Amino acid sequence: MDARQFYIGGAWVDPITAPRSFGIVSPVSEQQTGELTLGSAADVDRAVAAARKALPDWAAWSREDRMAILDRIVQCYNRRIDEVAHVIAEEIGAPLWFARDVQAVGVATQFTVMRRILETYEFEHHIGTTLIRREPFGVCGLITAWNWPLNLIAGKLAPALATGCTVVLKPSEYAPLSALILTEVLEEAGLPEGVFNMVQGTGSEVGEAIAAHPGIDMVSITGSTRAGALVAKAAADTVKRVHQELGGKSAHIITRDADLKDAVPWGIARSFMNSGQSCEAPTRMLVHRDQLETVNTIAKNAAETYTLGQPFDDKTKLGPLVNAIQFERAQALIQSGIDQGATLVTGGTGRPAELNRGYFVKPTVFSDVKPDMRIAVEEIFAPVLSIIPYDSIDEAIEIANSSVYGLAAYVHGEHNQATDIACRLQAGRVYLNGAASQSDAPFGGYKQSGNGRQSGIFGFEDYLEIKAILGHRKS
Repeated sequence: MDARQFYIGGAWVDPITAPRSFGIVSPVSEQQTGELTLGSAADVDRAVAAARKALPDWAAWSREDRMAILDRIVQCYNRRIDEVAHVIAEEIGAPLWFARDVQAVGVATQFTVMRRILETYEFEHHIGTTLIRREPFGVCGLITAWNWPLNLIAGKLAPALATGCTVVLKPSEYAPLSALILTEVLEEAGLPEGVFNMVQGTGSEVGEAIAAHPGIDMVSITGSTRAGALVAKAAADTVKRVHQELGGKSAHIITRDADLKDAVPWGIARSFMNSGQSCEAPTRMLVHRDQLETVNTIAKNAAETYTLGQPFDDKTKLGPLVNAIQFERAQALIQSGIDQGATLVTGGTGRPAELNRGYFVKPTVFSDVKPDMRIAVEEIFAPVLSIIPYDSIDEAIEIANSSVYGLAAYVHGEHNQATDIACRLQAGRVYLNGAASQSDAPFGGYKQSGNGRQSGIFGFEDYLEIKAILGHRKS
């Protein structure tokens, strides 16, 4: 399980400078299972040069030719879904069923959606005698996180390729292996050399070099708010477009008339998905104070059904967190909830009794949480839920909007009231009454959750520049 080379200009290449290694550690065993070679600014220079060289020809490809290569990418990828699922399960500890049926399968969907948009998209239209053209933005630097390792890459790469951009990718150093398979898929599909380039490495070196590089026209990052701010600062001197999908602390408002036996377990399931390592997880459950005790009982019963274990055990519902850093942070935040006086309904600090190694966190539910407690303010990225009581819908909305984040929100209740609440929430996405995610709906946030949108036509257009040609005659 090694990642020792980079992919630049259509070939696997060694680093320019003396190789430096980064240990790939299993989140289950806590043992090193492989090595990653870290890149440098010099490797980024080489990748950018390849991307710039490939850009004119790739941008000039016809719509039909780009659609055909997107089709081939999906075909080649689908043949390797089982392999992808195994690698994701190994590198982030996700249960194999989840790694395959949710994580791996979703990657192909990203390319399929962008291919469908490309088929009918109007790149030109007139406003009077002015021709409006949408053109490929150029060379795009993509920086992605570890929690959904290939989905996050595909969410940026698919629209970049569909619109005619070329790419320099830095996947997370904590989940580098699945990106190697995707690179092999792109190569097998016949993507021209230089259109896609990948340099593995750290955010502080490779990520910063991508963000600051004058040869990169746009940088898109998925990561923490801190990482997004650093990328924006590094990009400022070259005034490039910065596209960010960052942290979240999503609220889940359950109204008094909602079916608690449905809404509460659903909120637990969505909050604990991917071991709680999802940026739009509804980790703040807001319930009416009169129903708090009932909600506590339902939440406790639901949370205690989540079995933790080895990713390849069919009975496992939750795997470990990705690494020691995330584990220690989660433990500190759980302890802060206890110290600040929240009611511990179930779970708590330490590993489950049956697991003596691995970065496993007990499924944890707090109640009587005050909106200013750390567990209600900070993104924990673990299976930890905070139940916050409210006395009125206005108060619930105020609590929900008090977060510095605004990635997503959730409402359970009578449809018309739920819709009214959704319209007042400061969030890029609002899910009503357990609605499923939709692959062509925009994804992105308000406030410190970032800017720009991914998915669907909104994500497609974020990789296009706008040009006005005045005095143009319609042919």
